[in-house]
Amino acid sequence: MYALYYFPGNASLFPHMALREIGAAFELRLVDRTKDAQRSEEYLRLNPNGRIPVLVDGDLVLFETAAIVLHLVDRHPRTGLAPPLGTPQRGEFYKWMVHLTNTPQAEYRAWFYPWQHVADRAMAGSVKQAAGERLGRMFDVIAEQLGVGPWLLGEHFSAADLFLFMLVRWGREMPHPPRDRPELAAHAGRVLERPAVQAALEAEGLKAPIF
Repeated sequence: MYALYYFPGNASLFPHMALREIGAAFELRLVDRTKDAQRSEEYLRLNPNGRIPVLVDGDLVLFETAAIVLHLVDRHPRTGLAPPLGTPQRGEFYKWMVHLTNTPQAEYRAWFYPWQHVADRAMAGSVKQAAGERLGRMFDVIAEQLGVGPWLLGEHFSAADLFLFMLVRWGREMPHPPRDRPELAAHAGRVLERPAVQAALEAEGLKAPIF
C-alpha cells in the first residue's frame, strides 16, 4: 500500500487525484502545515527540503510532485494515465509534465511566498505582482496550446490534465485567474467531472470555489 503525505490543496493534490484515478490502495498521512509539521525532524527525514508531498512505496521514498506521479503512471501502465512508452504521445506527455512543473508550478512560489525572493520585505508586493503577470502569460500560452482539447494530449486524458487542473485551481484568487481563459475554464470543468477528482477534493475537504 502507498502512503501519501499531504496537506489539503497543496501540491499533494496532484498525486492524490492520480492515486484515485489509478484505483490503488493508499493511505493519506496529514502533514499539518498550520503547526509547521513539514519542518519536523520526522518529516525532514522523508523530505529534507521540508516540502509536501512525499510518497512512500515500500522501501522507496519519493519527493517532488511530478516525479511521484511519473512513478505512479509507470507502476500502473494499464490505467492509461500516460501513453505507451516509446510513442510520440508519450513524448508529448513528458513535455507537458516537465513544462507544468518547471514553469507555472515553479513561478507560483514567487506568487505565494514573495518575501522569500527579496532581502527587503517591503519589496514583496512588487515581486508578487510581477509573478502574477508572468503566470498570466504562461497560462495564455497553455490555453492557446490546449485549444479545444478536450485534453492536453488531444483525445487522450492523462495525468498531465490533473496537473493542469491543480495549477488552474491555485490561481483562483489572482486578479486575472486562469479560469478567465475559456479554454482553461472548460478543461478544468471537464476534469472536475471525473469521479476520482471529486473523491480527492471531498477527502481533502476542499469546497467551492474549486477553481
